Amino acid sequence: MKWHFVWILGRVDIFGKMRLPPCFPRMAQFPEKSDDVWILGLICQHALVGLMLIGMFGFFSISLAESGKWTKKADMPTARYALAASTVNGKIYAIGGFTLRNVVHIVLPTVEEYDPVTDRWTKKADMRASRAWLSTSAVNGKIYAIGGSSGNILSTVEEYDPVTNKWTKKADMLTARNALAASTVNGKIYAIGGWTGPGGTFLSTVEEYDPVTDTWTKKAKMPTARAWLSTSVVNGKIYAIGGWASIGGPPLSTVEEYDPAANKWTKKADMPTPRYFLSTSVVNGKIYAVGGVPGISVVEEYDPVTDRWTLKADIPTARYGLSTSVVNGKIYAIGGRNPAFLLKAEETVEEYDPGLAVEAEGVEA
Repeated sequence: MKWHFVWILGRVDIFGKMRLPPCFPRMAQFPEKSDDVWILGLICQHALVGLMLIGMFGFFSISLAESGKWTKKADMPTARYALAASTVNGKIYAIGGFTLRNVVHIVLPTVEEYDPVTDRWTKKADMRASRAWLSTSAVNGKIYAIGGSSGNILSTVEEYDPVTNKWTKKADMLTARNALAASTVNGKIYAIGGWTGPGGTFLSTVEEYDPVTDTWTKKAKMPTARAWLSTSVVNGKIYAIGGWASIGGPPLSTVEEYDPAANKWTKKADMPTPRYFLSTSVVNGKIYAVGGVPGISVVEEYDPVTDRWTLKADIPTARYGLSTSVVNGKIYAIGGRNPAFLLKAEETVEEYDPGLAVEAEGVEA
């Protein structure tokens, strides 16, 4: 038998019926059928009561974060969209993309590092190849920039080491493409979907990259061929979300789960808002889909355990072609483009705090 201690803020009804004093928390969601024992923790206006409860029930952890809060952060030095971002050692690296100068799209090799602790940006070594609509993924403290376009559709792979601030050429991807998505599971990167360019094909292709051997291997195709999708990883599974299946076609709400261990795909619940040019990130086992077209301000949360979606607080600066990355349980939405200002790219950075309730474990009985 396991004992659980749930610590959540607010006033509530317990089980929807009994009214508790003001010092009691919001309603805890207790399982209907369980052998576990759930103890309801309190946050009171009276410190003595809180201290007594801590003594009675032992250790716990608590989050006082406001649910679904967005906060403006320091602008990225280079305004851009169609970039990629990855996190290494608590720093976010914004890589490549397009900027706009006098209505002309300029493809960038630019790399800038963001430190959420100091809220500051630092210029880093440029990629060797300028490109936009690329994807990045991190393995063992190094970032891999994969595919994209620079006028031509690329199969290029480069490895960035934040410690040495140097880029190294790696084995090309088997299939040249842009508008793909990449995610890491167990030290290997999976490059998923994409587009081969004007007059070309929307892809269901999945290729696995092993940084240790610097080799690529074909894997089971994604059921729905698409580009401008986003992927995120929860518990060793990759979730391919949204995208576009044809130029001029409708945005997709499709969600498909890939299990690298079994090399199999499974259909999951559709995203409520169909969109492409979105970005996704994971906090506490849940996936947050941010921005995109047409839902440029929409944020939706996906729970792989329940296979359900929940609408969350809109992003303040509506945009598409942004990139998101996570540090310490907070999502950073970086760059992008707002259709209301078609002659410029965004330098905007906004931080999203999901403000999740915290559960503390008790003792085994």
